[in-house]
Amino acid sequence: MQIEVILTPTLYSHRQMHSNHATVVVDVLRATTAICAAFRAGATTITPLQSLDTLSYYYQQGYTIAAERNGAKVIVEDVPATCGNSPTEYLNMDLHNQRLAYSTTNGTLAIHTAAHDSRQLYIGAFANLSVLSKHLLRHERIVILCSGWKGDPCIEDTLFAGALCKILTERNNNAILINDTARYSTDLWSLASPDLYSFCSKATHVHRLQHMGYDNDIHFALQIDTCPVVPYATSKNGSIVLQLEN
Repeated sequence: MQIEVILTPTLYSHRQMHSNHATVVVDVLRATTAICAAFRAGATTITPLQSLDTLSYYYQQGYTIAAERNGAKVIVEDVPATCGNSPTEYLNMDLHNQRLAYSTTNGTLAIHTAAHDSRQLYIGAFANLSVLSKHLLRHERIVILCSGWKGDPCIEDTLFAGALCKILTERNNNAILINDTARYSTDLWSLASPDLYSFCSKATHVHRLQHMGYDNDIHFALQIDTCPVVPYATSKNGSIVLQLEN
């Protein structure tokens, strides 16, 4: 097994693995955590969208609209957003038999960046860390793509990458971390893991969300194994669609 960590979507094209690899997209605060929560709340599929311009089409097709920019729920003209990007909000909703059309600041961009040239694409967060790691053991080449914040790396995504690297190397004695980013993210995780919330309190996006009143989301997103689901990407009618691995 070879494992590579990419800190932002802008660096994805410079990765060492250019083919035949599985990709794990992570946006701890909050897109990939929210995706796991939405599936836990019963959603059947989630269609990640890069642009808000297509929300009207999906609304007319009966999708539940979930849209966020810069941390806040987005209301597009004539397209009411049922929810934004809050995992704790999703867990208090009944989303059974609902399809979500979903667009966020960073996470959905990262999904689209990696989806078309990955052998398989998974959604990763601390919320599904253990069950995801078990599924990844079947793969020999893994790229962990952090969403970051508008092109910059972020602490919380880097820590998740390190946590996943540590688990995979512990469970597969032949696993190799092939770039320095994978190595230092693993070292950073070792420093942070005794008190993840305190370590992440210095993160800029933590501060941003706290100022917006989303401290509950931060606490939830930094807990491990709260949503034991494995979302993965498929292609349907030219669109990327997330559904659950059996």
